[in-house]
Amino acid sequence: MAGADDGRANGQASAASLDVAAARRVLVDACGLAWLDPGDAGLMRLGEHAVFRLAAAPVVVRIGRSVAYLEAARRELVVSEWLTAGGVPVVQTARVAAAQPLVVDGRVVTFWAAAGTGDDYGSAVELAEILRRLHGLVAPVGLVLPDLDPFARADARIRASTGVADEDRRFLLDRVAELRERYAGLSFALPVGPVHGDANVGNVLRDESGRAVLIDLDGFARGPREWDLLLTAMYADSYGWHSADEYRAFVDCYGFDVMAWDGYPVLRDVRETTMVIWVGQNVGAEPRAAGEFAKRMAALRSGGSRRDWAPL
Repeated sequence: MAGADDGRANGQASAASLDVAAARRVLVDACGLAWLDPGDAGLMRLGEHAVFRLAAAPVVVRIGRSVAYLEAARRELVVSEWLTAGGVPVVQTARVAAAQPLVVDGRVVTFWAAAGTGDDYGSAVELAEILRRLHGLVAPVGLVLPDLDPFARADARIRASTGVADEDRRFLLDRVAELRERYAGLSFALPVGPVHGDANVGNVLRDESGRAVLIDLDGFARGPREWDLLLTAMYADSYGWHSADEYRAFVDCYGFDVMAWDGYPVLRDVRETTMVIWVGQNVGAEPRAAGEFAKRMAALRSGGSRRDWAPL
């Protein structure tokens, strides 16, 4: 499935580059401060964060690109406690010998208890059940969630994509400007409230007991619940990553079909464009990104099929 960092919904823009070598240097220093062994740590993902799983302990280390992620990291820790208290199965912070979050070499680092093997994902139905519980909660006093902004990092990412042709950057900037206007005109069907911000089965892992738990909490915001239903719809509708039966089960469990809402095409175009921008940001840092970005750009320009888009 697509990585959880395909398009973050909120937070401050950050164009800081992050490659594997830089991330590993931060990992070593951060683990030293937390009294953890970084040896043989495996890279799980390189996107908005570099995510490593330690070999010597059941701990996952998340490294944000810059100090612009500090507020989101602090909020992420609070959100984990809040959701746990509210009965939502969610990833837990790891107990380490350092106060979290850490700032190491200008990067923000948090430590999390590993959920199972790290590659056993939940189902669309389990995601729907988690979202139904989550969307029924009210944020506690003291937890201030930012307003959802699907475009918060878009312009900065486009301009920072040094491996992308000027023509493609101009196209994307123009497309974002158009989509801002279309998004502003939407009338949402569901009430505004706490949202995960990047809800998809790639952010639901099974723990050691087989329970599906929600991970990657740094995109939490206050916004339309349709946003959290969108990726599952797109994975079925545009990319074929979910079957029709899987999507119907998701809808039946949650109780609302975002594809039946008249604003779905706009929201889909917004999210799809930010996903392409995210891939462009990683051209040069992620070996597969250049080819995938070119393929996705061709589809955006032509309106062609997205069925050959590959999860990153």
